[in-house]
Amino acid sequence: MDRWVGRVAIVSGASSGIGAALCVRLANKGMKVVGVARRQGKIQELSKQVSGKGEIHAVQGDISKEEDIKRVVKWTRDTLGGADVLVNNAGVLHHSPLLSAPTEEWRHVLEVNVLALCAFTREVVQDMRSRGCDDGHIVHINSVMGHFIIPYPGMFIYTASKHSVTVLTEGLRKELSDIKSNIRITSVSPALTKTDIMVSGGTPAEVAENVFKETKHLKPDDVAQAVEFALTAPPTVNIEEITLRATGAD
Repeated sequence: MDRWVGRVAIVSGASSGIGAALCVRLANKGMKVVGVARRQGKIQELSKQVSGKGEIHAVQGDISKEEDIKRVVKWTRDTLGGADVLVNNAGVLHHSPLLSAPTEEWRHVLEVNVLALCAFTREVVQDMRSRGCDDGHIVHINSVMGHFIIPYPGMFIYTASKHSVTVLTEGLRKELSDIKSNIRITSVSPALTKTDIMVSGGTPAEVAENVFKETKHLKPDDVAQAVEFALTAPPTVNIEEITLRATGAD
C-alpha cells in the first residue's frame, strides 16, 4: 500500500459494516479517507480506531440523490485535492417479492445499488481525468448473488441489482480501455457477511441473527482486506474480480 500513502479514497456506505471496516483499514494504511453516509456521526467515531498518518473525513450524504454525490466529489476535490480511489460500497436489501412488493422498495434497491454506483463512478472518473490522475482505482462491492441466482423468494430484485454490478464492472473496464486509460476497476463479491444490511432493509433483528448463527459467514474486515489486496497489485495488473466465501461454507 506504500504508493497509496497520503492519497485519497472515497468510501460510500461508510457508517457501518463493510464500509466502516474499509474506512479504518485504508486510513490505517496511510490514506485520507472520505467516508460518506447519511449517519455522519457514526463515521466520525471511526477516527478513534485510526493510528498513524491516515485520516477519516466524515461527509454526510444520501447517495440516492445525485446532487449529494456531486457535492461529495466536489468537497473531496476542494478539500483534499480529489479522489484517487472510489469504493462503491453502499447497498440496500429488501425482502421484496416480485408478485407483491411495493414499487418503492424495488426503486430504492435499484437507485442505491445500481444508479448511485453509476453516478458516483462517472463523477469520480471525470474528476480523475480532469486532474490527470491516470492510476486511480474504482472498486465495486458486489456479491456472489451478482454471478448466479439463489432461489430465495423476495431476493430477486436484490440479485438483479448485483447482476447489474457485474455487467457495469466489465462495461466500465471496456470504456476505460477504449479511451486508453490506466484507471483500474475491480468487483469484490462476498458471500454472506455479518453486517446490518438485512435489519436496515426491514428484516427483524432476531431473524437476521439466526441467519448468522446457522450459516458460516464473513466479517466486514475480510472484505476490506480483499479491497486492500486489489489496491496493492502492481500498476500493470488489474484484478477484475475477487469472490469471497467463509471457509467451509456451502
